[in-house]
Amino acid sequence: MAFDENSSYKRGAALAPPKIRADFFCDSANLWTENETNLGAEGIFADAGDITPSQAEMPLATEAAASRLYAAGLKVFALGGDHSVTYPLVRAAARFHPGLSILHFDAHPDLYEDFGGNPHSHASPFARILEAGLARRLVQVGIRTMNDHQRQQTARFGVEVLTMQDWRAVFDLRFDSPLYISFDMDCLDPAFAPGISHREPGGLSTREALTVIQSLRADIVGADLVEFNPAQDPLDLTGMVAAKLFKEIAAKMLESA
Repeated sequence: MAFDENSSYKRGAALAPPKIRADFFCDSANLWTENETNLGAEGIFADAGDITPSQAEMPLATEAAASRLYAAGLKVFALGGDHSVTYPLVRAAARFHPGLSILHFDAHPDLYEDFGGNPHSHASPFARILEAGLARRLVQVGIRTMNDHQRQQTARFGVEVLTMQDWRAVFDLRFDSPLYISFDMDCLDPAFAPGISHREPGGLSTREALTVIQSLRADIVGADLVEFNPAQDPLDLTGMVAAKLFKEIAAKMLESA
């Protein structure tokens, strides 16, 4: 998803998909995951390539691309792009997996009714998702920018928010319905992932985020990894973190297949 036209601050997230691929295949690491899944094994996953839509085309083009994969009986892992791509991705997932739950990693709740006059802003995807009744449950992890409006939205929609102020080292997140993971890179503390557009100190470490993912008990049917901005990553630190997260989320999706 080479798209960042709904970003409200710095552009650059559209550059992320090819960079994550390059770092995934980088010779500084290998393709084995921590649960010893070999992502280099033949046929274990397929790369469907990028789509580079205009702002007007993005929602329908994204939903259609994901729907084709779900219709073929596949799980879908999308690389963004800004967070606005999540709404059409979840629309596709919910069509093929009714009763969907969402686990959302982020510094921000992304529940604005609209942001800056744009109801499809990257700050609004979960408002659109919940208004449309696409998820029976939304759990958010890493939040540390809650304001009055978004707190009202969490109450309106019954969102479960695990803030950084109330962080605990051990989670026991169980989902009794198909699960979609949306991972915004700025859920991580910028010390671990500086290559993002909105740097919000006080976030998760890479290991803490992986611990939550690896402890999940769920059938993970889809995922996205968004808001990595290579233009803000001069030392190439965040690209390798994004590739690591891709590996470990993919391994968990395969484990639950």
